[in-house]
Amino acid sequence: MMIHNTSRLLRPFRPVGLACAALLSGCAVGPNYHPPKAPQVSSYTEQRLPARTVSAPGVGGASQTLVLGKKIGGEWWSLFHSPSLDLLIKTALANNPSLLAAQNALLAAQDTVRAQEGSFFPSLSGSFNATRERSPFGVSGSGGAGAAGAASSGASPFSLLNASVSVSYAPDIFGGVRRQVENLRAQAQNQRFALEATYLALTANIVTAAVTDASLKAQIEATDQIIAAEERELRILRRQVALGGIPAANALTQEAQLAQTRATLPPLQSQLAQERNQLAAYEGVMPDQFHLPDLDLADIVLPRHLPVSLPSDLVRQRPDIREAAATLHEETALVGVATANMLPQITLSAGVGHEALSAAALFTPQTLLWNLAAGVTQPLFEGGTLLYKRRAAIATMREAAANYQNTVVLAFQNVSDTLLALQYDASTLAADTTAEASAKASLAVIERQYRLGGVPYTAVLTAEQTYQTAVIARIKASAQRYADTAALFQALGGGWWNRQDIAHDVRTCCGVLP
Repeated sequence: MMIHNTSRLLRPFRPVGLACAALLSGCAVGPNYHPPKAPQVSSYTEQRLPARTVSAPGVGGASQTLVLGKKIGGEWWSLFHSPSLDLLIKTALANNPSLLAAQNALLAAQDTVRAQEGSFFPSLSGSFNATRERSPFGVSGSGGAGAAGAASSGASPFSLLNASVSVSYAPDIFGGVRRQVENLRAQAQNQRFALEATYLALTANIVTAAVTDASLKAQIEATDQIIAAEERELRILRRQVALGGIPAANALTQEAQLAQTRATLPPLQSQLAQERNQLAAYEGVMPDQFHLPDLDLADIVLPRHLPVSLPSDLVRQRPDIREAAATLHEETALVGVATANMLPQITLSAGVGHEALSAAALFTPQTLLWNLAAGVTQPLFEGGTLLYKRRAAIATMREAAANYQNTVVLAFQNVSDTLLALQYDASTLAADTTAEASAKASLAVIERQYRLGGVPYTAVLTAEQTYQTAVIARIKASAQRYADTAALFQALGGGWWNRQDIAHDVRTCCGVLP
């Protein structure tokens, strides 16, 4: 309906399109972003760590070997060989609201980039207007604008029809639009790695929470066993008091010890309830809807061979470092935007159409209208606004660079802390296991000596307290090895680049694949 023989009518504007393409190939003002180089370090710790940790008998006591450069699996938690743990993580990945929010934030950022990329092209719009008018002056003639169509009398109303196509374009001579798109692409990268950071934190937190849950269950079971043993001892003492064999003070002292032991249960039960509520939140359900599968420390296999990424690879693997790099990229591009805003802005526009007093005459050659326009705007004085905006952009870019360096330093500290913790965890568990065995044996000896009258009852109480403390310490030390093993996978980036749901082009663009 709009225009017949469009190619003939738009022929005068072809040079404009060619000029647009040529201008797009120009250089963009402002600094170009270059990814920061990886730190030139060869180790995470000041002193060389042993390749293998010490071992201890019992749950979680296996020796662990650090393997430098070993591949980190995308589903690293599967190394714990716990179906219950796998189910928890699978459910959380499907239902966790924070993960869903991060996914949609990424989609929004990607579509914002595509929307801004439309600024590279001319804007083309078509319009059709039909108006009914009355003028105090006559309109006559049979031609074009303002006089097209049939004649009308002086005060008679008439119809005016207009059909047109307009094109406008702002050549990106100094690269302001390109820098804006570059900024938005960096924001999308930021959201990409924010999603990975959310994914990694969620999976690591679930492993830690599940291990803590199993540890608290074991501590409660051990405390129940100690309470049962102390109750049996109290019954024996009461019978001995009734027979006059021992003073009543011994039974009263045992009652006090039993009460103290029972008092340790409620805090453990409270922690267990809170831990399960936390797991319910990770799973994306209400606490009353959450049902934790049976999970004991003995059911979780401690990974024996732990991957340790090369220090030069860490900056490409850690999502938080990649986020900080993307933020630096964003701010670098904004310096170019602020610079381009200080330079001349050129706009080109063109329009072609027909205007007539009747539909029959609308597309005749006599009713053709067209226009070409070009404009240049150069900011001359804005009170220093543009200058200081550019200076602020440069300062913000430098701030982002400093934050990036700080993120890298903290990441290396995190890995170092975790590697050291794994070594000390193993030694602690070995010592606590030995202490528990010694305390148990000592308690048995002192109880026999007490029955034979060789030691006072206070010695029995001291031995019971020592054994109770040793049992709880051993359980905590065992759980800490599992938790710090999960922390190592998190500190190294979690192997997201090896997951099957990560597209090959994403891994390539992120600088992970060769």
